[in-house]
Amino acid sequence: MRHYLDHAATTPLRPEARDAWIDATSVIGNAASTHGAGQDARRLLEESRERIAAVLGCDPIEVVLTSGGTESINTALRGLWQSRPDGTTAIVLPDAEHHATMDTVAALAGEGAEVRAVPVTAEARIDPEAFTQALPGAAMATALVANNEAGTVNDAPALARAAAKARVPLHLDAVAALGHVDVSFRGLRGGAPDASGLVAMSVAGHKIGAPVGVGALVVARTARMGPLLRGGAQQRGLRAGTQDIAGASAFAVALEAAEAERAGESERLRVLRNRLVSGILDRVPEAVLLGDPVDRLPGNAHVLFPGAVGESLLFLLDVAGIAASTGSACQAGVAEPSHVVLAMGRGEQDARSALRFTLGRTSTDEDVDAVLAVIADTYLRASGSGSGIRS
Repeated sequence: MRHYLDHAATTPLRPEARDAWIDATSVIGNAASTHGAGQDARRLLEESRERIAAVLGCDPIEVVLTSGGTESINTALRGLWQSRPDGTTAIVLPDAEHHATMDTVAALAGEGAEVRAVPVTAEARIDPEAFTQALPGAAMATALVANNEAGTVNDAPALARAAAKARVPLHLDAVAALGHVDVSFRGLRGGAPDASGLVAMSVAGHKIGAPVGVGALVVARTARMGPLLRGGAQQRGLRAGTQDIAGASAFAVALEAAEAERAGESERLRVLRNRLVSGILDRVPEAVLLGDPVDRLPGNAHVLFPGAVGESLLFLLDVAGIAASTGSACQAGVAEPSHVVLAMGRGEQDARSALRFTLGRTSTDEDVDAVLAVIADTYLRASGSGSGIRS
């Protein structure tokens, strides 16, 4: 039997989202066509967009459908860069962002951007004071709502207020937070002018049980932003191309289900997560919970196993039928130290010795029991293989 504890990487498709996707595939027509079939498709697409907007706390016209979180982030950052005010070149970038953000900003640095790094605390929280100090005169800023590795939830409203006061457009990466904390775009904006403060927010469907390959970028209706993809006037000209009607329909259904169960499911996952963490610490006294111990995503347990090799821990757990992660799923195929752990002030050895267990709606007590049954022996074996690591 396999025990899946990697829901932050992707979570199982919801049956109701699958059914919505299948039903929508029977709709014939391109939503951009003017004939009856096209207008039927357009009607389903726009109804889905309205449902997505209702959950995300924005206007339907502000929802730009994408292929997922990475495209949404690229669209926001490149779009804001293209439309930046004359004479501004600085991008405010916290140290522990997702690679989709870091790599995009690195590419923009090659095009002339000045990167203003913002440190995070030992718990992987963006330092609000340092963030605020970095804003004056910047072209744009970006930040995570919740850290995808350590699980720490940032004070996103405070970051948005600081950006609005400095009149700097802000993008929030809400991919990891979606379905777990309130990510109402309207609420986070706090009535700030559309040209400053929070102007864009990225989300992805497969993190909440929608199909892989669908996501959204919320863009304030009067925000200045250039397109990433060209070739058509779809979606305010911000994302050219034939729109995915079936994906939008499935995403809408998954979002509504995730929001309806968010409060109760968060509490259930928090209890389950706490039992997992306390059980690991009891069986492996050397282990350390990383990130904020309280103000964190409910299903996240990011644990440091000193002296062990994360890849070895991962392999041994996989042999035992347990799926976890060494960090960001987008980097899991490459054996490198976690940039998040490094940003938290720890050394390279620790950055190679952390595992992320993440729980989701299909997680059970049996999944936790499976980890606790093998974690002590797994750590002993993995730490033996790690004796040659140097910090």
